[in-house]
Amino acid sequence: MEEKDVREDNAVLCIANSYTEKYYLNPTYDAIPDGVKKELKKIMVTLAEETGGIAHAAFREGDGYLLIDTYADDNDFYYDPINAGLRVRQIEREYEEILNALSNLYRVMFMDLPPIEDQ
Repeated sequence: MEEKDVREDNAVLCIANSYTEKYYLNPTYDAIPDGVKKELKKIMVTLAEETGGIAHAAFREGDGYLLIDTYADDNDFYYDPINAGLRVRQIEREYEEILNALSNLYRVMFMDLPPIEDQ
């Protein structure tokens, strides 16, 4: 499986931080329908709460694919990156349709690329 670092060279969509109990949605993407924004917030806040640390979603530079990841502060010894990674993969399967739709929205609106065909 490809190692993904969401924080590098990607367009940030949103971040949920369990340390500060805050959620950020990049205002660049205000055009996303409200129902989708609400679902995305639920997904990301729940992920941050379940795994601890910070949940981060960003569009990958080059192809617009939406990446989700979690990470922790350096001094957070309770954060378990293996379980966090498993939870992220579960979310990617469970919410595949909405994540693909967001990827396609980004590709079409911001990259001038065609949508990714369903596989």
